Amino acid sequence: MRASILNDMRILVVDDELDVLETLEELISLDAPKCKIEKASTYDDAIKMLSSEIYDVVIIDIMGVEGFDLLKIASDRDIPSVILTAHELNPTALKKSIELGALAYFPKYKLSEIVSYLESVLTND
Repeated sequence: MRASILNDMRILVVDDELDVLETLEELISLDAPKCKIEKASTYDDAIKMLSSEIYDVVIIDIMGVEGFDLLKIASDRDIPSVILTAHELNPTALKKSIELGALAYFPKYKLSEIVSYLESVLTND
């Protein structure tokens, strides 16, 4: 098994659904056990963390936690960001996400593929 590029990275995951936060932590930890994953379930917690910490990447739920605002803050701090959504691909939201600096738009129904997806996005493969 090859070592994941996510090892030794620090990732912030922001979602108002606690089960999604736990699932992402478990999935990433399986392939990248040395990855440090921090979680925020509210907008306020995410703001505090984004404002005071350095992350290699942030995964932001677009709904429920004012995701576009958080994306703007992450982009202003040059933190690579991936948008997470439970909804079908929405062209308006996709366009806004890209304009605000998101690297990618990832559907929640594919959570099991998150590690390979992040690796691909972060290495431009």
